[in-house]
Amino acid sequence: MKKILLVAGARPNFMKIAPVIRELRNHPDRFQFRLVHTGQHYDKDMSEVFFEELEIPRPDHYLEVGSGSHAEQTGKIMLRFEKVCESEGPDLVIVVGDINSTLACAIVAKKQNVLLAHVEAGLRSRDLAMPEEINRMVTDAISDLFFVTERSGVENLRAEGKAAENIFFVGHVMVDNLFHQLERLQSEPVLAAESAELKRRFPRYGVVTLHRPSNVDDAGTLSRLAAALADVSRHLPLIFPIHPRTHASLERHGIRLPTTVEMIKPLGYLGFLDLFRDARFVLTDSGGIQEETTALGVPCLTLRENTERPITVEEGTNTLVGTDPGRILDETVKILQGHGKTGRRPELWDGRAAQRIVGILGEKLGDC
Repeated sequence: MKKILLVAGARPNFMKIAPVIRELRNHPDRFQFRLVHTGQHYDKDMSEVFFEELEIPRPDHYLEVGSGSHAEQTGKIMLRFEKVCESEGPDLVIVVGDINSTLACAIVAKKQNVLLAHVEAGLRSRDLAMPEEINRMVTDAISDLFFVTERSGVENLRAEGKAAENIFFVGHVMVDNLFHQLERLQSEPVLAAESAELKRRFPRYGVVTLHRPSNVDDAGTLSRLAAALADVSRHLPLIFPIHPRTHASLERHGIRLPTTVEMIKPLGYLGFLDLFRDARFVLTDSGGIQEETTALGVPCLTLRENTERPITVEEGTNTLVGTDPGRILDETVKILQGHGKTGRRPELWDGRAAQRIVGILGEKLGDC
């Protein structure tokens, strides 16, 4: 039996890990797994609730890292994860996504000569001002197995010299989780009581998420985005589950949003899914939401000038609009007038990515 350490540290990680855990549980004779929660996101509203909602077991190891600079976070995670690797002696470490936990645990695994797999490998924005881009590049530079969500990821990894036999285009575990949770909502609508109440109050609405440091830390950029939200909300009410970082920045810079922007605490995943699946559009700077809206056919306007997920623009419902208020308003008006992108669901985004991943792990770990 092979022992696997699964690393999660922030909200999107849990969504990506959950389908892999469900599939590993189908093979108890072949795999033993341990869940490591680094605690990179420690706010209860942002992570703790996921253990129940995403049907993830309580972590076997909780590193309790918390906030700090990129260097502080990465260093703390490395020190604490090193002890976990030493005590567990895993055959494989799986990291997902592109946060500091991904990078830190990848480095530790490789320095201990443990096989390393990266789920959501090969994505590139070409923007080195994004901390996530550095995390993606360094993690892929040292990984052994690459599980890719879209064909651009395969092309990027091959261009960087990775061997074709270690690159696997499997689809997207985030979409696996999306479909799984939609089934739960259909059978248990009470799970989305909070979002249901919002939808009763706002029969037609848009959804906003905003958290990226480049958007919320700078007063000028945040002011432009606040002005854009104010303009858009004159045409359609906006519901804004506000990230703690964004809320603190609005307060710090004295920026106020109108009452037509309904600011609420972060929702649990099921509540948020129920909210955005029926939105007229989503305004976001999140990578994962670009993909989830594409999977569901919901128009998405991404408040960035680039994306590491080009398939959502090329084939999906996503449009890059940057931070210019005029451009943002123009694109939202297009959607409201019925001229928004429709798009289609990309190749292999069929809810079976985790099944493919675990099948490949069975083959690869059998050779170790």
